Order: sequence, then structure tokens, then C-alpha cells
Amino acid sequence: MSKYALALLVLAGVLEQTMAQLVSAETNTIAVDFSEAVDEDAAIEMPSIAWLFPTTEYTNSQDRKVVFKSVVKSSTPLSSVEIRLSKSKGGTAMATKQLEVPENSYMMEVDQELFLQNGENVIEVVAINEEGGQVMDYRNVLVGFDAISKAIDINRKDYALMIGTDKYDHWTDLVNPIFDTETIGEELEDIYGFETEYLQNPEQEELLIKLKEYAVKEYRPQDQLIIFVAGHGQFDEAFGEGYLVTRGSLRNDDAKTSYIAHSNLRTIINNIPCEHILLVMDVCFSGTFDPVIASSRAAGYEEIDDAALLVRKLSKTTRRYLTSGGKEYVSDGVPGRHSPFAQRFLEVLRSRGGNDRIITLTEIYPTMQRLQTLPRTGEFGSNEPDSDFVFVVK
Repeated sequence: MSKYALALLVLAGVLEQTMAQLVSAETNTIAVDFSEAVDEDAAIEMPSIAWLFPTTEYTNSQDRKVVFKSVVKSSTPLSSVEIRLSKSKGGTAMATKQLEVPENSYMMEVDQELFLQNGENVIEVVAINEEGGQVMDYRNVLVGFDAISKAIDINRKDYALMIGTDKYDHWTDLVNPIFDTETIGEELEDIYGFETEYLQNPEQEELLIKLKEYAVKEYRPQDQLIIFVAGHGQFDEAFGEGYLVTRGSLRNDDAKTSYIAHSNLRTIINNIPCEHILLVMDVCFSGTFDPVIASSRAAGYEEIDDAALLVRKLSKTTRRYLTSGGKEYVSDGVPGRHSPFAQRFLEVLRSRGGNDRIITLTEIYPTMQRLQTLPRTGEFGSNEPDSDFVFVVK
């Protein structure tokens, strides 16, 4: 080894020893502060986009003219809001529109009427704030009678949530709710191809969690959801409110905190992002689900083919209900036999819709009116005029 290399090694050793001594001497006084170390990317605040219409990710329209409404918000001023139109998600934009953003604006309403092409249309809203935070959200709209008709055969899926309670901690037990919901659920699954789930004797929290599960599902435009509820119900004249009684609901509950209020139930179900929802309630005082009834003191079709009928019915947002009665008690039936309401509902389902093999809610209700306790039907939430719910034999 050369003298030069040897000198370097000696010098390195001296430096290492000296540094070790310095660190050792200062061990009790050295403090490293990382509190101001910031990841610049993580610090960027992103804008948010809330859709007002359409509320669901996928929707359809027979008309080419569609209105889109959303609200863009940001904790720092917005610098850019743009609308992009393409034929598929992630596809090349066919058209773009840069919206005028007011100076120092933290919120902006987007309200645009667009003329879309037949078939699939993807509308994206892209928002950027002054910090460079960017967000994009979209809505997929299927336009045109023929396109919707074809999509019905490909993408439709029907769901059924059957909720039955016949065992109660503080109320008298019932004999038929689970029997009714299981039998009707089997008919929906076997004859009409519904994907059926059962919730039996749920506590209040369990029922609400289950509804939340359906609120985070992804649905296609023609998907349908029927929620069937059978069990005890209650009405409070002082509150002017009807309630669903769950397994643990107290018999004497002046505040009604152990019950599920119909007003809450309406809001929860209306917010489920499925375009076509039917709520069926075989429950005492179930008609008070309609606030008009709660506040009270105690069609033929033109000749069109099957595809056209489904397009007509599945092109409108549906929030409809069918209840076993109004503002009164209803019969649970006798053990081993269905409630009068459930029995009539089963008879309609088992008819298989006749020649066209399609049953609509509009057709079901007249057959229920011969029951001793008159069922009620109506709409709630974001229901559109002329909407309907269909049962199609698989």
C-alpha cells in the first residue's frame, strides 16, 4: 500500500473517532424537530363535486335533451371547472366546455342542458382549485329508445330485501311475518329472477345497517329493488308520525327512540342509489308512511310490445310504496296461513303476468282492493310522474 493511501485511512479513522466523541458529548442536547416537515402533495386540498341530477351514476333517457346539475366546492378558490362529453368512460372527449369561474369563488353551481347522442354518453365535470388540487366525477346516460331496449336484456338485475319480524322482546309475538317474507321471496327468486336476501327479527341498528349496505351498492339504470317489510307498526297521534317496530323496541316508549320513524325510513330509502325502488309494508299503520295519510284524522296501456313497455317503465325514477292498510291495525292472519295482504300479493305473483309475462305495480293495486282492510299505494322522494315497478318472468 502506498504512503498516500495509508495516510487517507489514518485520516478517516481520526475523523470517525472525533465525530463519535462529538455526538456522544452532545447526546443530551440534540433535538430533531420534524413538526414542520410537510409532504407538499398530501397538503393539497382537493375540491369536491356533489351531483344534484342525475343522482345515480348510471341513468337513461328516451329524450336527447338532458339537464345536468352539480355543486363544486373547494376550501381554496376554484380556478377551473370544465365539462367533458365522451362516448365511454375514459374515452376521447367529443366536446368540452370551459365554464366561467367567478373570481375568489369557493363554490360553483353547474347547471347545464346538453343534447346527447343516441347510445352511451359519459359526462365528466373536472374541477381544479388554485392550489392545483383536481377532482373529476361523471354520470353515464344511455339515450334513445333502441339503446335502452337493448340494455334491458343485457344489464337488468332485480334485488329483493325481505324483512320479517315475528319475535319481539317487549311486544306480543306474531305468527306470519317470516313465513310471509320467505314465501314471497322464494316466488320473486324462482319466477322473476330476483336476487333475494332475508333479514329476520332484526334489532333497530341491524336493520339500519342493512339498509346502509344497499345504499352503497352499485346499480345499473334498469336495476330494481323491492323492500318488503312485515311486522308490528305503531302510530303516535301527538307526533303525527308512524313507526316501524323492531325486535327490541319498547312497548312504552314516549320518545319513540327505539322505533324507526316513517319519515326517516322515507329519507333512507329515497337515498339508495337504485333508480327503481318499491317499498311494500305489511305492517299496522303502514299507510302512515304517506304523510298525507298520517296527517288525516283517523290504467290501461296502449298496445305496445314487451320491450317498449319495459323501456317506458324503466326510464323513470321510481319511488313507490304499497302498504297493507292506512291508519289502522291490519290482520297478521292465523298460524300456518299467510296474512290476507301477503296471500293476495302471492296470488298476483303466481299469476305470472298472463300472456306478456309482465306484472306492473299499476296492475297489482286494483287486485288488492277487495281486501277487507284497504291497501294504500303512492309515491315518495324523487319519484317521477308515470313511474312504475315491474315484475318480469325470467
